[in-house]
Amino acid sequence: MTKKLFYDDPYLQSFSAKVKKQELDLGGLYVVLDQTAFYPTGGGQPHDIGVIQGTPVVNVEDIDGEVRHYLEKPLSDPEKVDGEIDWDHRFDHMQQHAGQHILSASFEELFDLKTVSFHLGKEICTIDLNAEVVNDEQLEIVEDFANQVILENRPIETKWVKEEELKQYRLRKQLSVKENIRLVIIPELDYNGCGGTHPNSTGQVVIIKLLGWEKQRHHVRISFICGGRVREQFGQKHGVIRELSQLLNTPEPQLPETSEQLLKSRKQLDKTMDELKAKLLEYEANDLVHKATDKEKLVYVFRNRSIKELQKLAQQMTAETETSIIVLISENEDKLQLVCIRGKLRSESMKQFIQSILPLIDGKGGGNDVLAQGGGAASISGQELADKVREVMS
Repeated sequence: MTKKLFYDDPYLQSFSAKVKKQELDLGGLYVVLDQTAFYPTGGGQPHDIGVIQGTPVVNVEDIDGEVRHYLEKPLSDPEKVDGEIDWDHRFDHMQQHAGQHILSASFEELFDLKTVSFHLGKEICTIDLNAEVVNDEQLEIVEDFANQVILENRPIETKWVKEEELKQYRLRKQLSVKENIRLVIIPELDYNGCGGTHPNSTGQVVIIKLLGWEKQRHHVRISFICGGRVREQFGQKHGVIRELSQLLNTPEPQLPETSEQLLKSRKQLDKTMDELKAKLLEYEANDLVHKATDKEKLVYVFRNRSIKELQKLAQQMTAETETSIIVLISENEDKLQLVCIRGKLRSESMKQFIQSILPLIDGKGGGNDVLAQGGGAASISGQELADKVREVMS
């Protein structure tokens, strides 16, 4: 069993230890020490990072009481070593985990909503509540209450107890263990079994900010951040808002209104553009039909036009002539695409027609008797394909 120094002092940042073994498992190379300040993954809290004898620790796992420190490379002196945890990383986890305790206790205290799971992510944290829905008013009340608890700077205590002693405490949830029971206590608020690391007072959590909620099956997932993450994300968001304010030449309070006006203008411009494109296609279709020498068989080659655009153009052309078979081909980088359509007074099946063409370019496609489309490899040029199409038509 590895002695877990982080339980004696969660603020311990460096330590010395004896190497018990250095081996390989499916997770890679690891070392086991007689004692450690590195917290292993568990209880919703990620593992610590840092160095042992200058070698980076990339993962920490507790395997039956044996704490395995997974290393980037073997230790050069595998006897007595010095270790140092990444304190910023650890303290961030302490803030987030303690914040979760405060938040979960606040939801239960105010609205009798129990926490069923907790996730401490790299950027945000989440708790899942046994609720179908929450509202903004509830979130505001809980956030205010939780931050008042932080402002009061209540102590955060830890205590090892035996199973028979648990009846003395108003536990927030049923414990899953009967031995080595560790309670984390915020007096008059939270009594909870937990093996994580926490600061010694609520004031060190600094602040809790709820980011929102979403439905997760039969639960509600609350997203939040605490402490240094609030300051960091506020700085990022403030920078974005300031840049937008400068770009739009608009004071920050008026950004939503200005953005809404811009979106409306963009929608109107898009609508106008679509109308102009449709009008251009109409003119182009008219021009292509009327300049053709053989109006029964119209075949044209384009570059970099989508199937959708070819379809629209072909349909516009059939509005100009009801007696034509029209084939439009586009050369698009390393492939050829084509659309075949017939006028109202023609009876040929365009689906059958295109199936006779596609093998020339090892292509695939489909459609119906009136309109068909497909594409394949640019193994020949668009003009060569057009010549083949005319041969099939004749």
